[in-house]
Amino acid sequence: MKTAFFDIDTQIDFLFPAGSLYVPTAERLIPALERLNHHAAACGIPLVSSLCAHAENDPEFREWPAHCVIGTVGQLKPRELLLEKRVCLGVAPSDFSIDGAQQILFEKHQLDITASPNFRPLLGKLAADRYVVYGVVTEYCVRFAALALLATGKPVSLVTDAIQTLDAGASTRTLREFTENGGQLVTVREICA
Repeated sequence: MKTAFFDIDTQIDFLFPAGSLYVPTAERLIPALERLNHHAAACGIPLVSSLCAHAENDPEFREWPAHCVIGTVGQLKPRELLLEKRVCLGVAPSDFSIDGAQQILFEKHQLDITASPNFRPLLGKLAADRYVVYGVVTEYCVRFAALALLATGKPVSLVTDAIQTLDAGASTRTLREFTENGGQLVTVREICA
């Protein structure tokens, strides 16, 4: 069974207290995120790492504080979460190749990863039979990714000790929605066993 990992928005602006849209205690996830990403590399599992990539005057900033502005430190992933062989896939529709890449840095302008015109073509190129999802924030970008992958009809696992939330109640509702739609809750230890 071919698996693909989806590492959602694990960027400096979200993970660290100095980040412009810090998710409280998210920095504690870094060892788990690092373990998952490097497990993917060691096992030859494709890793899709979504990246918020916003312009300085992005419309999203009417609802959220400015964050992950292209070219800023906050938009970057911590180096521990990067794999050696990477390709970057921008938001413009393109004919892209993921051959030889351990990690696909998948830029997006919106909360919903499926808003990118490259999302469906990427799934086609991955040709995965199963998906594993983790990252931030549980009730927003992680939710969109997990539910979109479930909609493919393939098994999807959400790594509960490698996600973080802004609102505990919203997180609980998201996990319930995910499992009611057929998703499976797992731990880092189970995935990396």
